Amino acid sequence: MKAVSLSELKKELQEIPTKELIELCAALAKYKKDNKEFLSYLLFEAHNKTAFVNEIKAEIDGHIATLQSQSNLYYVKKGLRKLLRSITKYSKYINDKATSADLLICFCSKLKQSGIPYHKSQLIVNMYEQQIKKINALISSLHEDLQQDYIKDLENLY
Repeated sequence: MKAVSLSELKKELQEIPTKELIELCAALAKYKKDNKEFLSYLLFEAHNKTAFVNEIKAEIDGHIATLQSQSNLYYVKKGLRKLLRSITKYSKYINDKATSADLLICFCSKLKQSGIPYHKSQLIVNMYEQQIKKINALISSLHEDLQQDYIKDLENLY
C-alpha cells in the first residue's frame, strides 16, 4: 500500500464530516501508543506548554533520583537512554527549539548535580557530550536574545 502525500490527506480530511473524523482519529490512536500520546498532548496539554514542560522536568527529576540509588553504571546508562528517548519524544510534540534546548539543559544539569559517577563510564560521558552538542545546535538556531540566555545556562554544564 502506497501512502499519499500530506496535502492530499489534508484535502480529504476537510471533506469528511465531523463524526467520521472523530472515528478516524480514534482508530488512529487505537493502533499505536505514540499516536495516542500525541493526540492526548494535542487535546489536553498543548494549550498550556509551561505546565507540560514543568511535568517533564519533574519526570526528569524523578527518573534521575531513582538512578542515583543504582550502583551499576550499565543500568544507569540504560535508564538515561530511556529518559532521553522520552525527552526527544516530548520535544517532537512541543515542536519548539527553545523548549527542547531547555529540556536538554535540565537533563544535563540534573545529571551533573546528581552525584552519579558518570565520569567512570565512557559511554555515559559520550552521551552527555552528545547532548551538549545538540544543545549547541538548538541554541544556534534561536533568536540572538534567547541565545544569550541559553548560553549562560550552557556554560554551567561544562
